[in-house]
Amino acid sequence: MSLNLNTVLLAGNLTRDPEIRKAGSTDVTSFGLAINRRWKDSNGEAKEETTFVDVEVWGKTADFVDQYFRKGDPIFVEGRLKFEAWDDKDSGQKRSKLKVTGERVQFVESKGSKGGNDDRGGRDDRRDDRRDDRGSSRGSDRGRDDRRDTRRDDDRRPARSSTTVDDEPPF
Repeated sequence: MSLNLNTVLLAGNLTRDPEIRKAGSTDVTSFGLAINRRWKDSNGEAKEETTFVDVEVWGKTADFVDQYFRKGDPIFVEGRLKFEAWDDKDSGQKRSKLKVTGERVQFVESKGSKGGNDDRGGRDDRRDDRRDDRGSSRGSDRGRDDRRDTRRDDDRRPARSSTTVDDEPPF
């Protein structure tokens, strides 16, 4: 009997804002994840290392990450490792990279956060005024009626609990 298992569980912070693009008719969102590890060495001295991982999510999960997460936000990702290899166009050398294809993501409640409130002191820096790859605006026209919605984006976000989006990539 042969056992093959490719499952990754990661919790860390986004290193950059998610970038969404189209792959055929499916949305794909890429983001960087920083995972910190802290420990004490044999002398009792505190040590720390950070691992940086590139993550890619597909479909509804891609839309979810693009809408609700920004640089610095904590996130939990469940997925699998994927190896990519290519020839560098400039040097002609073979290049390779190991990344994570996320299958599920969750909000992570960080220290000091309360429910859906922003962990960064209520700063409202969501990119609502930008346009996505499909040309649709994320500004004030969200299909609402003419009444002005005065809530901040953070108040419209779901509570940071065990919200999970489960959508398999189209492979």
